[in-house]
Amino acid sequence: MSGEQYFHASPSAASDEKVIQAKLRGRDWSFVTDSGVFSKQTVDFGTETLLEAFEWPDVDGDIVDIGCGYGVVGVTLAKETARNVLLFDINQRAVELAKRNIQRHQAENAEAAESDLFNAYEGRAAAILTNPPIRAGKKVVHQLFEEAFEALRPGGECWIVIQKKQGAPSAKEKLNELFPVVKNVKKNKGYYIFRARK
Repeated sequence: MSGEQYFHASPSAASDEKVIQAKLRGRDWSFVTDSGVFSKQTVDFGTETLLEAFEWPDVDGDIVDIGCGYGVVGVTLAKETARNVLLFDINQRAVELAKRNIQRHQAENAEAAESDLFNAYEGRAAAILTNPPIRAGKKVVHQLFEEAFEALRPGGECWIVIQKKQGAPSAKEKLNELFPVVKNVKKNKGYYIFRARK
């Protein structure tokens, strides 16, 4: 795989599809995954923790899953709401898998599209959820936070999972620069969940 990472647009890793099982927000799920995408063997613990912590926002508007991978967060939440749920990733293979997982669970209010961060999103979101691509570097992660702030409507919330050892303190610092209210709503095994409200 020549050191390539899951946040590249076109993974060159040979396809090796599988179906994985998960229990999220009290329901049983199955997702199609493949090589060249984030956490292909099992739903990532950080993503599980993010979903456990997430509370629906008070304001109306879209729910956006940024860096959606094969669609775990977006699909799970789409089945709980009538809101539009939009899933974005730069990785083409991840987006195709997310589309298939949307169909698999008949999440008719969800849609997946290729996007470099928020390039493809023109709306104003009520909530943005992300397990940011830490390995893409601090610059990319901080740009994600800046674009998330712009993409939210007033009162909207950005929900982020990040490991302490992978830069949670500097992430919180950056969020505090952008958002008037930032709370660490959950800690679990070194994973922090931040809720930043616009």
